[in-house]
Amino acid sequence: MNQEALEAKKVAVEEIRKGLDENAGFAIVSYHGLTVAELSELRKKLAEKDARIKVYKNTMVRRALGEEKASSLGDILEGPNAFVFAKDAPAGASVLYKFSRYHEHLVLKGGIVEGQPLDGDGLKAVAKLPTKEALLSMFCMVLNEPMAGFARAVDAIAQPGEAA
Repeated sequence: MNQEALEAKKVAVEEIRKGLDENAGFAIVSYHGLTVAELSELRKKLAEKDARIKVYKNTMVRRALGEEKASSLGDILEGPNAFVFAKDAPAGASVLYKFSRYHEHLVLKGGIVEGQPLDGDGLKAVAKLPTKEALLSMFCMVLNEPMAGFARAVDAIAQPGEAA
């Protein structure tokens, strides 16, 4: 095999490993049939959520994942695939899910989220989870509610003229 081609493959495998290590989510999608404009739109939407899409050969991804994780994905690594790496798994999956609802050629095949292999339905379930920011906001509201209720009760007692 050509030495340059071998080096290029090693670089690709290392790039995939780095992407797997640095990101919480890794999704596999079938993009066959999307136009260049649609792919550009998808790339832009993913970039807004700190995610990126890239096309690799399935054999390079299998090599980077290792035998155990690659076999847990089953037949997902067949055919033309694009691979999406996302720092926030629900946010990246949400972009993919919303985009696939309006573009039938984008098919969510599966992926790995927090080390757990998922099929397409599992990836859709992750997409429906709230983002980290939304969860933190909900948590703050829950922490704030007892104090707010107490403040409303004190205010109601302090209001003159209302019969109790």
